[in-house]
Amino acid sequence: MALELQWHDYAGLLGVGLVLLAFFGLQAGRLRGEGIVYQLMNLLGATLVLISLFYSFNLSAFVIQIAWIAISLYGIARGIRLRRARRE
Repeated sequence: MALELQWHDYAGLLGVGLVLLAFFGLQAGRLRGEGIVYQLMNLLGATLVLISLFYSFNLSAFVIQIAWIAISLYGIARGIRLRRARRE
């Protein structure tokens, strides 16, 4: 059985890879949870998975990606506030 992937499938796979790489980086001590790189990897990864879901919808996957994006945005905003507070 041949697997025929479309561009949105590749986008989703790239998104999954980014989220997993970010989590691995955190666990390995290479990334900081409050760091912008970690947060952006999660945000971009979840967004790419979400894009793929518009072509092959799955409600539970959709909900978790929306939550992942919201949490990433919160983390980015929190990190910006923390960096500003440290400068003052």
